[in-house]
Amino acid sequence: MSGMFITFEGPDGCGKSTITSLVYENIKDKYDVIKTREPGGTEISEKIRELILDVNNSLITDRTEALLYAAARAQHVEEKIIPALEEEKIVLCERFVLSSIAYQGYGRGLGEKDIKMINDFATGNIKPDITFLFDTKEQVSVNRKLKAGGDRLENSGEDFHKKVNEAYKELSKRDDYYIIDATKSIEEVLQSCLNVLEVKLGGIK
Repeated sequence: MSGMFITFEGPDGCGKSTITSLVYENIKDKYDVIKTREPGGTEISEKIRELILDVNNSLITDRTEALLYAAARAQHVEEKIIPALEEEKIVLCERFVLSSIAYQGYGRGLGEKDIKMINDFATGNIKPDITFLFDTKEQVSVNRKLKAGGDRLENSGEDFHKKVNEAYKELSKRDDYYIIDATKSIEEVLQSCLNVLEVKLGGIK
């Protein structure tokens, strides 16, 4: 595979969807690029997404939740991501394994090791070439979504989301990610991402 796999990570409400779409719009005329998301991205994965996030499914256990995310990801990777990379496309993906580590590993208390293990199996060990990690600077950004109702995960409680935010804070100390200040304006956040891509892709129109 000689395409490029780029992921956008961070807590709920940090602006990932907006920036992923804007990056796509900024590079689509120069590069062969697709935009996708997790959980979801394929018909089967979207159905699993609906199951996971449905507020009526309150009996889903933490381990079941983690496995459902991994199942959706396995389908997504095999059906969509790998074929695109084999066609030398750029794949922009909103969320990937890092989200499972933060939400299920830390937020649900299942541990990073086990979450990484099931996702290594689910993805065939595929790793992003670039991961943008959005730093919300201690802000609990999920509150914006809760005003609109929120899904099952968004309604998991303040303590859960504090754990997730702490997880991202700890994960951001590693050297594997490009840390993006998500408290800045949309234009500034977008430009921060484009500056990295300009170097990695050899220039952006």
